Amino acid sequence: MEYKDYYKILGVPRTASEAEIKRAYRKLAREFHPDRNQAKDAEDRFKAANEANEVLGDPKKRAAYDQLGPNWQNGQRFTPPPGWGGGGRGGMGGGAGGGDFSDFFSTLFGGAGGAGGGFDQGGGGFGGPPRDQQASLSIALEDSYSGATRNISIGNRNLNVRIPKGVASGQTIRLPGQAPRGGDLLLEVTFSPHPLFKPEGRDLHMSLNVAPWEAALGKAVPVQTLGGTVELNLPPGTLSGRRLRLKGRGLPGSPDGDQFVTIQVQTPAPETDAQRQIYEQMQAQFPNFDPRTRSTS
Repeated sequence: MEYKDYYKILGVPRTASEAEIKRAYRKLAREFHPDRNQAKDAEDRFKAANEANEVLGDPKKRAAYDQLGPNWQNGQRFTPPPGWGGGGRGGMGGGAGGGDFSDFFSTLFGGAGGAGGGFDQGGGGFGGPPRDQQASLSIALEDSYSGATRNISIGNRNLNVRIPKGVASGQTIRLPGQAPRGGDLLLEVTFSPHPLFKPEGRDLHMSLNVAPWEAALGKAVPVQTLGGTVELNLPPGTLSGRRLRLKGRGLPGSPDGDQFVTIQVQTPAPETDAQRQIYEQMQAQFPNFDPRTRSTS
């Protein structure tokens, strides 16, 4: 059985503080997590870092491990000293299975694959390797347009989350080390319903009501965007259903999204004889107009 130098595995001195051990472990866990690192040895190094943290991150197990002395070298053949056993045989407890730990670990601290002896864990189970946690984060379109910071509650913790400018629905905001057992918290962004805009990627879609004379004559009409009100120039003879584009007025990005405006021509109902006469005059002035033969493009 080979001796495991847990300090060397984590890259810390034997005098390292708990905070230094935790930092080193989280760095290695993120670097070699099999979901993020496809190198051949990534999974083995991930498991080795997890095992080292299980020992050095627990004051009792670390004290028992340190009893072996500092003169052992990683990989040396190892046999527990006579009378070894910091207590009764310990089990693996909840979390990761025994296959995630070496024979060296199991021999010293109990668990699957080992001969027992070992260090008394006091009934506590291992937390297992760090695992990423997924959650949903609903934000307003304005948060994506301008960027924002939001306070969220995950479990019993409150976290301040920075919303980057231009984040789109379905994208993920990663918070390193904020999941249980040191994994990353992955927040999938969704947009809360907006009274005016419908997002598609970084583009925004909306409908705009206009008067018949605005559409017919080609007027400049005010349009609301996330960045404020702008004027949209209607081409003369704009039909209901026509879609116009405001370039770069969507969510920011590389490139910026666009805002698409679908025109809805609203025809007022005549309420007086004078208004009715205006429609009759229009009918007389456009004898060849057939609305059923015109397209909206």
